[in-house]
Amino acid sequence: MKDKIREKATDMFLNYGFKSVTMDDIANTMGISKKTIYSEYSNKTALVEDCVMGKFCVMSEGINDITELEKNPIEELFEIKKYILSHLKDEKTSPQYQLMKYYPKIYSKLKGMQFEMMQDCVTSNIQRGMELGLYRPNLDVEFISRIYFAGMNSIKDQNMFPLDRFSPIFLMETYLEYHLRGIVSPEGRQKLNEIINSNQQ
Repeated sequence: MKDKIREKATDMFLNYGFKSVTMDDIANTMGISKKTIYSEYSNKTALVEDCVMGKFCVMSEGINDITELEKNPIEELFEIKKYILSHLKDEKTSPQYQLMKYYPKIYSKLKGMQFEMMQDCVTSNIQRGMELGLYRPNLDVEFISRIYFAGMNSIKDQNMFPLDRFSPIFLMETYLEYHLRGIVSPEGRQKLNEIINSNQQ
């Protein structure tokens, strides 16, 4: 039952936002009593945390599966972007922004875990790109990986990038191209243009 509650609650939180979905909403949608949910979770915060950490684990495994394929580093980042976008729900809600606003402790924990995971992934990507001559040879790997993470978090800030002007898909696609154009070599730029052109066809 706990798995079913987590699965349904995660889906609803991603679709409608962490604040607007109540325990009553989840119970009614599942056709169970609220008491059944409280037998598994002491309060909504505990449910939110379990959903967030569960989703993080799923996303991490998916990203790890992509990196294990050891594709061309530029293609790898596009594959990761595509995978993340496939897990985004309604663009009208920004789950991570709502998490930051209404559940700051859970957001802080998630951000720390995301940072560790992304550091490994992006650091490896940059190093491979440099070895293959697709990225510039004189990059400061730690700086680039940290600035990339900082940017990825900043584009989720709705005060800076309001949803009525910037969709999550636009932000992710534009930011990835911005990041890559700053680090690619001439050979890498050619590969990047090929990928962008093929995606636009």
